Amino acid sequence: MNVVIIGCGVVGAAIAYELSQVSELNVTVFDKQPPAQASTGAALGVLVGIISHKVKGKAWRLRQASIQRYETLIPELEALTGRTIPFNRQGILSLCVEAENLAGWESLAEIRHSQGWQLEIWDKAKLTSICPQLDHPQVIGAVYSPQDRQLDPTALTLALVEAAQQKGVNFQFGVNVLGIDTPENGKCHSIETTAGKFLSDWVIISAGLGSTALTAQLNQKIDIRPVLGQALQVSLGHLLGNPDFQPAINGNDVHIVPIGGGDYWIGATVEFPTDSDEILANQELLESVKQQAIAFCPELANAKIVRTWSGLRPRPEGRPAPVIGELPGLDNVLLATGHYRNGVLLAPATASMIREKVISQ
Repeated sequence: MNVVIIGCGVVGAAIAYELSQVSELNVTVFDKQPPAQASTGAALGVLVGIISHKVKGKAWRLRQASIQRYETLIPELEALTGRTIPFNRQGILSLCVEAENLAGWESLAEIRHSQGWQLEIWDKAKLTSICPQLDHPQVIGAVYSPQDRQLDPTALTLALVEAAQQKGVNFQFGVNVLGIDTPENGKCHSIETTAGKFLSDWVIISAGLGSTALTAQLNQKIDIRPVLGQALQVSLGHLLGNPDFQPAINGNDVHIVPIGGGDYWIGATVEFPTDSDEILANQELLESVKQQAIAFCPELANAKIVRTWSGLRPRPEGRPAPVIGELPGLDNVLLATGHYRNGVLLAPATASMIREKVISQ
């Protein structure tokens, strides 16, 4: 059975790896760029699962499934490829400011406990004793999620690609998809690319922002709009606070992410397009994110900026993210796109859902 995957960010790569476990499938992946170049390459890789406020329904099930799968997926990929995937197992620490309702966090902690997960509520004294680098007058405490994680999205994607290649997946990078054939009997039978024509029993669209044009060709346009995110990497030359406790820190949607050697990622902005879909990176917004990080952790004022980068996140218009499932009216075209800010978090669960759809038929 020929399966075509269009798009090789972290979601497309995860689907390719998941489908590579099924020996009856012949999988080909197309991307006009090398892997992990678009929104994946710009992501901070903070896996906001247990500490998210989603407690039921599809949104929670996807998060929970992914957090569970990552615990086995990372060592599995490292063993297969010999690559090291930076994977921070020290959790996420979310800072609470004065205006925040700690009672809401306590309620969430109880729900998580009933679901078999942990959340800890820290008062100001405990926070100061464990993380002395955090010093902000309005911070009254924190929520610590020891079972959430952070990873390097690019390293993960490259490992997924290599592991899938080992199992026979054919990756075609630098290849544009020109068109998906006109459906017959509710099915698409081939796709036309700059590398030629390829037969398809299944087409999986995981092309992020490119999904809009592809679905429009099939008269089932899924409208996905770009949202820009900017981030920066800074170097202190030493670790903040306790060297043995380096969680990802979040405050007011600003992340401070340790990446080793006294370097940290800080981000990210959320910048929406104006009338057109073009977004010019706003340097003032990036500076604001940096200043908020310094306000939470004053020592960062001494850090040297190593690099800045940005990427466009795919956000579905008028419907919740992500878009996973069949394209209406077509039996063999599946969507796995529009993950917005949660592509890295939800990649394993998305891949599992797509695999189930394919093998069930």
